[in-house]
Amino acid sequence: MDWRDKLNALKAELPVSEEHDEAGGAAAGGSHAVASAAAGRLKSATAGAVPAKQKEPLRVELDKRKGKPSTLITEFMGTDDELKELAKLLKVKCSAGGSSRDGEILIQGDFRKKIAELLLELGYKVKRINF
Repeated sequence: MDWRDKLNALKAELPVSEEHDEAGGAAAGGSHAVASAAAGRLKSATAGAVPAKQKEPLRVELDKRKGKPSTLITEFMGTDDELKELAKLLKVKCSAGGSSRDGEILIQGDFRKKIAELLLELGYKVKRINF
């Protein structure tokens, strides 16, 4: 499957709205609709997998890495792809960098409260440490 087939498959999944013209481009001011549709698709994909696999609460805690604060989310149960999707969503919402591996998500900066609220909105149970 080449990149054109993948692009056409993604284009078929997008909802059709009045703001898009026939060529698939956004009309004037339609870039916000594209961004919100992509964010909604990511949120729904992440939220759909929550109840089935995540039985234990996620641990949200503050950690110091080389003297700088970082937020650590641990005890994630799921596939690596789901972990990466959740990490990407959290990094975008916090406007910060970070990484994800081995069931852990590291977000640069102290975002404990914001991340805990986002995870609760997505349907995860949260165990707060060092709040």
